[in-house]
Amino acid sequence: MGNGVREGPVEFQRDVEPVTARIPAEDNQEKKKVLNSLMSGALAGAVAKTAVAPLDRTKIMFQGSSRADLSPQEAYRLIYHTYLNEGFWSLWRGNSATMVRVIPYAAIQFCAHEEYKQILGNYYGFQGKALTPFPRFIAGSLAGTTAAMVTYPLDMVRARMAVTPKEMYSSIVHVFIRISREEGLKTLYRGFTPTILGVIPYAGLSFFTYETLKKVHAEHSGKAQPSPPERLLFGACAGLIGQSASYPLDVVRRRMQTAGVLGHTYSSILLTMQEIVREEGLIRGLYKGLSMNWVKGPIAVGISFTTFDLTQILLRKLQHGPGLQR
Repeated sequence: MGNGVREGPVEFQRDVEPVTARIPAEDNQEKKKVLNSLMSGALAGAVAKTAVAPLDRTKIMFQGSSRADLSPQEAYRLIYHTYLNEGFWSLWRGNSATMVRVIPYAAIQFCAHEEYKQILGNYYGFQGKALTPFPRFIAGSLAGTTAAMVTYPLDMVRARMAVTPKEMYSSIVHVFIRISREEGLKTLYRGFTPTILGVIPYAGLSFFTYETLKKVHAEHSGKAQPSPPERLLFGACAGLIGQSASYPLDVVRRRMQTAGVLGHTYSSILLTMQEIVREEGLIRGLYKGLSMNWVKGPIAVGISFTTFDLTQILLRKLQHGPGLQR
């Protein structure tokens, strides 16, 4: 009996130690996963936005204008005149503000998407498997909404820098100071509601389309992973669908953001839409610059998704060896 009493604690300790040792390892693995998503998302956003910065600036100038005669030809003429009058690097004016916004935005959006996929997968019982269509859309919408809520004032600053001459605002900090002093802090969130209303279909459809195309590709090709050109194509389709669906709200958002420096007063989403339609027409007003967005958007989203995926794969290979892929 004495031996039995002595052996009990020894066996108990042997059973408990492996359980307690697993907890820190799982926590470290989760932290690495989140960090990888943040780093990959930040790089994806920076590369994509820098690549299309001249077209992006021109699109913002289109959206902020009340002229009704703007066309793709006029857009390229505007880019050329900007280059002649202000220099080559002026085409990237406001890109520093874009980077300040897009790096945290993309990092948060991609990381949040990975986390929301995991949460919804656990909720619906799809652990380790691809989500069904509705949860796939919800994960993308929630990811975009989360990122937009955190980084919105930076989007306002970027829009102001894009439509104003460089003499008006000397730096990102100067934009914040002047807006706060002359228009009030609440101006930093002007256009926030149409942004959130627009980001729900945009992010939802973008992530939904990209994830769906990858899933269909795997089922029909027999390959676990698409090639980089295929990822670019899937991302381009995602950007085309997502941006087309949410474009009118994007125009409204830009008008409300730039109203203070372009001589307009827009008090609400509906009134802004009504004024745009009344003065410029439905198509030429609410869809102004969309043809340019069909060039810019697919390129940017394709680069963004592809950069994120390939960076994720590279980081996982570096950490765990070549066997792991997304």
